[in-house]
Amino acid sequence: MSLVPLGVPRPSESREPEAGNRLAGTPRRREPKPPWLKVPLPGGARYGSVKATLGRLSLHTVCEEARCPNVGECWAEGTATVMLMGDVCTRGCRFCDVQAGRPAPLDPDEPRRVAEAVRDLGLDYVVVTSVDRDDLPDGGAEHFAQAVRELRRCSPRLLVEVLVPDFQGQESSLRAIVEAAPDVLGHNVETVRRLTPVVRDRRAGYDLSLDVLRRVKGLGARFTKSSIQLGHGETDAEVRETLGDLRSAGVDIVTLGQYLRPGPKNLPVQAWVPPERFDAWRGEAAAMGFEYVASGPLVRSSYRAGELFLRERLGQ
Repeated sequence: MSLVPLGVPRPSESREPEAGNRLAGTPRRREPKPPWLKVPLPGGARYGSVKATLGRLSLHTVCEEARCPNVGECWAEGTATVMLMGDVCTRGCRFCDVQAGRPAPLDPDEPRRVAEAVRDLGLDYVVVTSVDRDDLPDGGAEHFAQAVRELRRCSPRLLVEVLVPDFQGQESSLRAIVEAAPDVLGHNVETVRRLTPVVRDRRAGYDLSLDVLRRVKGLGARFTKSSIQLGHGETDAEVRETLGDLRSAGVDIVTLGQYLRPGPKNLPVQAWVPPERFDAWRGEAAAMGFEYVASGPLVRSSYRAGELFLRERLGQ
């Protein structure tokens, strides 16, 4: 099976090579990625079916928009991450490759099309996320909730995870998402407190994210989840503090993964974290009381994290 290093462009691509740990003012050069950051080329019948169906229905996925390294595995195993409300975000986080700008109006038929696509594909587990829509009064929460309801209607046994924006902390928006009753409600803190202003958009706050997680748990979310990217220059003490903050906010599931620079306009990688360090973080997080921990270089917030745990807990 052919393997390709993550982030290395194929011949048809014109992306600038990654700067890696390049210091300011030094010449840009290709920084080879460590050998553990290799994945099989995506392929197979089910992968092709998922790709064709999503394209035919004009549905966006984080799997493609964010150039996720696990797209082949997830699609082949019946899991996909669908992105609602278009592919243009009102925020410009420096780690993310999704286009920032002025989004188009919402498509009111999108929730139905998403649900029918998931049903037709026979997916077992779907993660629903979205761009930030600060241009909308409720941040798009009702549209998001409608998509969850449509998924439930079309596929009653489907496990539904949502990965939501902060909705600027609006109580009514958070309540709408909780009342739609997803199996997992996720919101990512992304990085440690010190690096939040560097990594995330200025409208995204570390304490706001913790507050969102705390409040949705209080509103009755069944399982809550968050994610930390490593490799931005954080210290062990800062990661430990962030894990403690997430646990104090009642988060049940946490994921830790290696930040991979998606393009030249994004932040360079400051450190390649080895697999054994991720293993150590898994042990520490489990000892803190998280119900499930996914930790590894290729782990992503929507990478089937907690799926087996949920199947066992929910009897599916």
